[in-house]
Amino acid sequence: MKALCWHGKKDIRCDTVPDPQIEHPRDAIVKVTSCAICGSDLHLFNGFIPGMKRGDILGHEFMGEVMEVGSENQKLKVGDRVVVPFTIICGECEQCRRGNYSVCERTNRNRALADKVFGHGTAGLFGYTQLTGGYAGGQAEYVRVPYADVGPIKIPAGMPDHQALFLGDIFPTGWQAAVQCDIQPEDTVAIWGAGPVGQFTIRAAVLLGAQQVIAIDRVPERLSMAQAGGAIPINFEQESVIERLQELTRGKGPDKCIDAVGLESHVSLKHPDSIYDRAKQALMLESDRPHVLREMIYVCRPAGVLSVPGVYGGLIDKFPMGALMQKGLTVRTGQTHVNKWAQDLLRRIVEGEIDPSFVVTHNATLEDGPALYKTFRDKEDGCIKVVLTP
Repeated sequence: MKALCWHGKKDIRCDTVPDPQIEHPRDAIVKVTSCAICGSDLHLFNGFIPGMKRGDILGHEFMGEVMEVGSENQKLKVGDRVVVPFTIICGECEQCRRGNYSVCERTNRNRALADKVFGHGTAGLFGYTQLTGGYAGGQAEYVRVPYADVGPIKIPAGMPDHQALFLGDIFPTGWQAAVQCDIQPEDTVAIWGAGPVGQFTIRAAVLLGAQQVIAIDRVPERLSMAQAGGAIPINFEQESVIERLQELTRGKGPDKCIDAVGLESHVSLKHPDSIYDRAKQALMLESDRPHVLREMIYVCRPAGVLSVPGVYGGLIDKFPMGALMQKGLTVRTGQTHVNKWAQDLLRRIVEGEIDPSFVVTHNATLEDGPALYKTFRDKEDGCIKVVLTP
């Protein structure tokens, strides 16, 4: 089969690789009908996340048709259409029983390696380094889905792929980012990053009843989409984020701040943070650029909440812990517990409350993937979401 494989920093190739096979009675084989390039894939492309091996198959946003099921899989049958969450869950361990699916205790088959890096390993993830199990990803024609009697989400007949696809990652990621803020009707919610996750976070905050939602980015197309979703846009290259937030909140600061950017945050090249972080990265003294985190801690109203769905992979510097503590801020973060939210969000799609396909700006074939990784940096231009069809 064809698959997009990692061969090194900024080197993604469409290779011919062996077809996946059933390896366990709970498995399923899924023929991919749609997959997407995620901002997290770009972290791998740009070499910011450790643990990739040459030839690893990328991709964790995918859906398709069940072609084969293991003998112990009673949930699925051949022909079912499913979205596959990026988190691989067993459904039986203590964390899964608590609904903390992204830290499932059983599915990371390289847990000993992950324990050395994180202290305690996370769940297995599709297409996302040896630290999360080394599982083949979904930017491919076929995928082996382990624990397929628990994770996959069945899709109603007639629902287009573009409406369903994002249930596997960015839609529930944006939803969880907003939910863990405990949004109240009088709240101002500020969201850094108007990429795909930021767009869903904006709409989640609106649906959850925030009084005012603010989107911070520098790309006009993204800010325009954010404004269409109900947010007040701030272009950080054209005005001061701090001054504008003070104005919009009458000097009090946002109640809830959400980092939908992560480790590759941008800032004006004249800003001291930009010079400092890029110099530290060049000298391999820092792996992640935490400008957004610093700014959120500074501007958030005392006793507010910081929600961090943006991915961080290693070490950051000059983190204002004193301000965080003195202001009594709460920080909530983590990979998304997709299965915790999926059925409710599927219901909202079916009932017409939201159509997730609004984020799709580019459609292409799997073979176009390597060029698209290079062309659409997903954090650099007006591309919001690329969907690939094998």
